[in-house]
Amino acid sequence: MEVTGVHHAYGRRQVLRGVDLRLQPGTLVGIVGENGAGKTTLLRILCGELRPDAGLIRHHGRFGYCPQQAVLNDAFTVRQHLELFRTAYGIPDLTRAQEVMETLGFTEYADERTGVLSGGTRQKLNLTLALMHNPQTLLLDEPYQGFDWETYLRFWDLAQRLRSAGTAILVVSHLAHDSDRLDQVLGLSAGTLQERTGAAT
Repeated sequence: MEVTGVHHAYGRRQVLRGVDLRLQPGTLVGIVGENGAGKTTLLRILCGELRPDAGLIRHHGRFGYCPQQAVLNDAFTVRQHLELFRTAYGIPDLTRAQEVMETLGFTEYADERTGVLSGGTRQKLNLTLALMHNPQTLLLDEPYQGFDWETYLRFWDLAQRLRSAGTAILVVSHLAHDSDRLDQVLGLSAGTLQERTGAAT
């Protein structure tokens, strides 16, 4: 994914002031910043949900997007969500989804309605929906909120395996405590991205 000169404003408030980013295959990149810095706005632009005022975004291949707030129908079961997204993605079966569910440890909830699931389990489904079509680029907005410690570790194990398989992963968070797990850490401040130290080598 290549991002060049992205600007965005809400009225007179400039949120993004020329964001440049190049996300290479097989890399795990983090963007950190204070609440209100524009991290979610940037992700919404990168996934095509929001149009930038200026700038260019190029995607090479399939991408998956896991928003901070899961967009789920509380009346549907987990399995019904998977079937709906399988049809939307045009994929033949749920093999990949089942693999992700096993990794995150929630296969037993397949026939539960999402309205009765805990916040952490809803987030597991949210992440599965973003991954089930095997994207080459993965955009994650606060992906592990609500996870217990075991699931948190499972998430990072999954992220490392995806990176090893060549997936480009962008993780957005307001915290920088996972920097040692990342190849590159970028700070979003005053509308631009700046490299930070502390990433894995």
